[in-house]
Amino acid sequence: MGSEIAGILNLDGLHQAVREGQIDTMMVGLVDMQGRVVGKRIPAAFFLDEILAEGMHFCKYLLGTDLDMGTPAGYEMMSWQEGYGDWVARPDLSTIRGLPWLPGTALVLCDIYDHEGELVSISPRQILKEQVERARKLGLEPLMATELEFYLWRETYDSVRDKGYQNLNFSSGYIEDYHFLQSTKYEPFYGQVRRQMQAAGIPIISAKGEAGPGQYEINWRHGPAVTAGDFHVLFKHGIKEIAIEHGLAVTFMAKPMHQLAGSSCHVHVSLVDGQGKNVFVEENGAMSRVGEQFLAGQLALAQEFTLLYAPTVNSYKRYAAASWAPVNIAWAYDNRTCGIRVVGKGPGLHIENRLPGADANPYLTLAGILAAGLWGIENHRAKPSEYRGNAYEDQQLPRVPMRLLDAVDLFARSEAARTSFGPEVMQHYVHAARTEQRSFDEAVTSWERERYFEQI
Repeated sequence: MGSEIAGILNLDGLHQAVREGQIDTMMVGLVDMQGRVVGKRIPAAFFLDEILAEGMHFCKYLLGTDLDMGTPAGYEMMSWQEGYGDWVARPDLSTIRGLPWLPGTALVLCDIYDHEGELVSISPRQILKEQVERARKLGLEPLMATELEFYLWRETYDSVRDKGYQNLNFSSGYIEDYHFLQSTKYEPFYGQVRRQMQAAGIPIISAKGEAGPGQYEINWRHGPAVTAGDFHVLFKHGIKEIAIEHGLAVTFMAKPMHQLAGSSCHVHVSLVDGQGKNVFVEENGAMSRVGEQFLAGQLALAQEFTLLYAPTVNSYKRYAAASWAPVNIAWAYDNRTCGIRVVGKGPGLHIENRLPGADANPYLTLAGILAAGLWGIENHRAKPSEYRGNAYEDQQLPRVPMRLLDAVDLFARSEAARTSFGPEVMQHYVHAARTEQRSFDEAVTSWERERYFEQI
């Protein structure tokens, strides 16, 4: 079941679909700090008559809330004192697409402007666009892709909540990495996801079981950096809506249970010149000096930028040895024990950053990876030697921060982050992370009750 109109639409195509009654609802969305698509559903005709030209007003608190939509104090750009006014979301017409899993519905993503017509610096999509422009000033265009892992549960979101998030039913009885048989049990769901994501203009290229029971991974084709972020947030939003239709639940927690493999968001990146040539590789197939400098920047700033790859308290539970998630910061060709992996050859040679988790905001993650690499190019950083062996076992390598609190402090002190993103963005996201940490610090967990209730 789905809309008769699906996939990327130009403005003429949208007008026609609305006239013919194939599209009656527009989801006008923006992306919040947590990477969620939020916004308003608007009658499609009204969107074309009014919103297209004027934009959609929304309360600016959407870029200053916690996960529970609370309004923490301390943000400079929004507060009760200034009245939580509006900003304006202006549709990016290149992102209009019909959603086949929601009949009669199309979605458009927006860029965020203040009342003076200036782009809002703290918008995640704008943060990424600034790094793309930084690359373009060097004559380079980033090509990026995320590969996203998640767990599927034989539960609904309501049943999970009713159970207090305990004693949940796995969708699989065993690790299903590459298993056809196990994933076939949920092929009605996975098949719909693949087909309808393709129909919505997200170019799925592979899907497979992963390293945990009920864990799955879906990859899509690389593209321009902002488009890669768009693919990611639309997929993540859409698969949850499809799961609801099937009476299932999907989670993108980095580590949903301590005994399970974590869920990653590996990021693939290369840079091309004005002729579309991959500048990471020389004619003889070796990595170029530009590629080495970009790689060196990734390594040098990995600790300082971890906050952009791992934004929650739970993110840091994923960093465990021999768990397919990195612990130590090193690089190598095709070595999954290292945080940075170089893969491909010839025109396909590129860098895979394995540090981000599935809970990351993709725009911030992609912006961080670009900013680190461009910093390496601008500062002519030298590439360290390739690591050989099992990087999990090497205690001499620099380590990924192991707590959100540590990552926040590293980011807050980072001069490279300040020059890359600006003080306004720095202050906003540091405050958000410290607010998240404080929420955890003040909570009493089930682990504490189980450990201390009787025996202390």
